[in-house]
Amino acid sequence: MKNVWRTLLKWVANENNYAANANNPDKIDWLRALPFILVNVGCLAVFWVGYSKVAIITAVVLYFVRLFSIGGFYHRYFSHKTFQTNRFWQFIFALVAASCAQRGPLWWASHHRQHHMVSDEPEDAHSPVQHGFWWSHMGWFLSKKHYHYNPDRVKDLARYPELVFLDRYDSLVPTILFIALFTSGLLLHIYAPQLGVTAGQMLVWGFCISTIALFHSTVTINSLSHVIGSKRFATKDSSRNNVFLALLTLGEGWHNNHHHYPATARQGFMWWEIDITYYILKLFEKLGMIWEVKGLPKSVLERNLTKQQKAA
Repeated sequence: MKNVWRTLLKWVANENNYAANANNPDKIDWLRALPFILVNVGCLAVFWVGYSKVAIITAVVLYFVRLFSIGGFYHRYFSHKTFQTNRFWQFIFALVAASCAQRGPLWWASHHRQHHMVSDEPEDAHSPVQHGFWWSHMGWFLSKKHYHYNPDRVKDLARYPELVFLDRYDSLVPTILFIALFTSGLLLHIYAPQLGVTAGQMLVWGFCISTIALFHSTVTINSLSHVIGSKRFATKDSSRNNVFLALLTLGEGWHNNHHHYPATARQGFMWWEIDITYYILKLFEKLGMIWEVKGLPKSVLERNLTKQQKAA
């Protein structure tokens, strides 16, 4: 019971007890994964709560806004530092990304930096080549071994107590979003009944369906983007470019490009490779919200091309 209680407390405060030599089992921690499972199961409640335009629009808006915060900030900013911003915008977008229920900025960046160091090698936590599709897609995310992260990878981020707070209490922002959606649905049901909105619809569509669609879209870059697609550059790993996944994830699907040169904020290297996250970042640059957005040197396009690309 003591171990169960400790696990339940970790739903509230996610203390990082990383130890380089820890022998944590590479298995899913089912008790700690219970909230994630419940949100997945909660999507089925759509058959009971029905739908409304407001609920669907809320789900779509939350999907795309949070997806951008993951790709643009958790990934391209916190993990790779491909542009600069001030502390205010850094926190605002960390807050939005934290609502995705994909843990905190330090956890996310540490694991992603580790991924680039050992991509598709045995130490890569979510390599489909090494560990199979389902483990790379979601099993690793729920395992006890990978709940912790190496703090040495993110010393630059640990200087900010507000980021450390979001990381430690990584369930706080999703919980606030959950409550806000329930409350807004209840108020709309009472004061604007003509809209046909209920609290249940806002929870199921705005939180459960939007969050789970967002999660599975994001992690396809771990799983499918290392299996399906084309390979322009001869990287040391099996990363692929996939136009469908790029559209689904606002540009993250140009994964072979990214692994070839992760130092740029742009992942769609060619003019026809749609990278919506990059376009939004360039808009933010014009607005003065971010600056020093790292571009793509021309020499990068000519380096380490595969034989097929050279022939073309």
